[in-house]
Amino acid sequence: MKPSPTESEEATLLREAEQPFVLADFLRQLSAGPGIYQMFSGAGQILYVGKARNLKRRVSSYFHKNRHSPKTQAMLQQVERVEVIHTHTETEALVLEAQLIKRHHPPYNILLRDDKSYPYLLIETHTAFPRMGFHRGAQRAKGHYFGPYPAVSSLRESMVLLQKAFRLRTCEDSVFSNRSRACLHYQIRRCSGPCVGHIRQEDYAADVRATLQFLQGRSDEVLQGLQQRMQTAAENLAFEEAARLRDQVAALSKMQERQYVAQSGGGDFDVLAAVEENGQWCIYLSFLRHGRQLGGRSLFPRHAEGVRGPEMMAAFLGQYYADREIPGNLLLNLPPRGAAVLQEALSELAGRKVLIDQPQRGPRKRWMQMAETNARLALRARAQQAGQGQRRMQLLQELFALEELPQRLECFDISHTRGEAATASCVVFDADGARKDAYRRFNIKGITPGDDYAAMEQAVLRRYARLQDEGQSLPDIVFIDGGPAQLARAVAALAELGIDSVQLCGVSKGTSRRPGLESLHAPQWSAPRQLAADDPALLVIQEIRDEAHRFAITGHRARRAKARQESELDMIDGIGPKRRGALLRRFGGLRGIRDAGVDDLQRVEGIRRELAERIYDHFHPGARP
Repeated sequence: MKPSPTESEEATLLREAEQPFVLADFLRQLSAGPGIYQMFSGAGQILYVGKARNLKRRVSSYFHKNRHSPKTQAMLQQVERVEVIHTHTETEALVLEAQLIKRHHPPYNILLRDDKSYPYLLIETHTAFPRMGFHRGAQRAKGHYFGPYPAVSSLRESMVLLQKAFRLRTCEDSVFSNRSRACLHYQIRRCSGPCVGHIRQEDYAADVRATLQFLQGRSDEVLQGLQQRMQTAAENLAFEEAARLRDQVAALSKMQERQYVAQSGGGDFDVLAAVEENGQWCIYLSFLRHGRQLGGRSLFPRHAEGVRGPEMMAAFLGQYYADREIPGNLLLNLPPRGAAVLQEALSELAGRKVLIDQPQRGPRKRWMQMAETNARLALRARAQQAGQGQRRMQLLQELFALEELPQRLECFDISHTRGEAATASCVVFDADGARKDAYRRFNIKGITPGDDYAAMEQAVLRRYARLQDEGQSLPDIVFIDGGPAQLARAVAALAELGIDSVQLCGVSKGTSRRPGLESLHAPQWSAPRQLAADDPALLVIQEIRDEAHRFAITGHRARRAKARQESELDMIDGIGPKRRGALLRRFGGLRGIRDAGVDDLQRVEGIRRELAERIYDHFHPGARP
């Protein structure tokens, strides 16, 4: 073990750490290996993170070359220190660069606002009657995963079509194993009713195999198989079975028309088209898996002013695929900078060969043209929305006579049921609309139940105390759902924090609580104001207030349901957190527990006969002899 340094050694280390950064000495000692470099300002802010195959050559180029873009020149004027981290391979550098960019959001890096994981369709395989469901996150469950889908809406649409064609169950195992009658999905012909024996296991297994074949792009095989089964059933005079298969064939044919994409060569593809208009970039990403178009989404990188196409594409590929599934083929409309290095690094990340291609003809060229068209349309829609957003901000600037155009709006609301499970919401808007990633909820505690004024003060105090502690910027305008009393408590909360740069506004409903009759209250106004029902500024405020109300109610209902469910079981002697969790997992909720018999309860791990009877008696007093 290395001995601890003595006091004199510590003093020497401190003196060395305090020595000024000397650029020439730093560049001289740089190695020629791969790694990442970070450029810092005098205040210690990370200005830029980059990766390099040869750190010495790449970092030196910033300071030895005289010709740089205006953006790079502006950055270099602020650089006071450079730090490097050596890696074993370029792939490690690629992943580390993406992680640091997402963590620190450097102002001179191209940034992607798309950190969420994409949903997958999961066909489970651990039960006799496999379930089809929605999945997001680590793929630990046993089964077949299909995707990723660009949005939850496109996945749900695909699931509905698959239900119509193959009628696989979508219910949780706890619900499936405790049903005594078929659910609504069976009645509307979206499930074959395996929970109550309406379909044989071998027939259900055939439907599962057909579903997997279809999702794997073998739809013609599936259609032929279903048609053959239908013919056999008809010949055996099993007309109900033949009719069911006929309906499956019809639904599958319709689904095939909607989702099939003719492709040559097979395989999985991501199609990426980067388009620039008026200094703004859009990257449209389209997913194709097993010959099926799963949809696409538009991404708008930040800090991309003056960036060229190859640099934009390289930055996107590095950040986006560093922690996501990588398909075998990436089709791009622009060649990325360092394409060979990127292809090698992505192949190493994927554990197999990844091809980066710029298609010139055939179906792949048409996919690319379609993606480019979608990117241009998305840019124009965003530009139109941005213009509307700026107009909305101008309306609020005029209403409150602000010196500068507001950039960030926040709104608070309180929701509770007779004081139970009080929850506060804080929603955030900017010129682009709702910033749902910045929404926050607060569980209100330590107040008199039903005291909306204290709840509002606590929420405002907690929100902006945290923003101050984290060094984050404050909003320009804060709306409070309430009248003068709630507004006064919000003013007191901000005063306690020493914040006087935020414009506050209370929004109280009229006596009839009808939209358009709201009164607005601001600390600087001598009397409340009531705008016309069709006033554009009022419509903006109503939209923000209604969103805060929706977000508060959603959180309150979830918290209330959880509290009621847990408290009901906690009243039973012998039920602790472990047994309560086992019961809820087994029966799918409090209703399932209430409907279960003693024998059913006893089958749960940790529940003996005596405790099962106690649980049953709690929900059915006097029912047992």
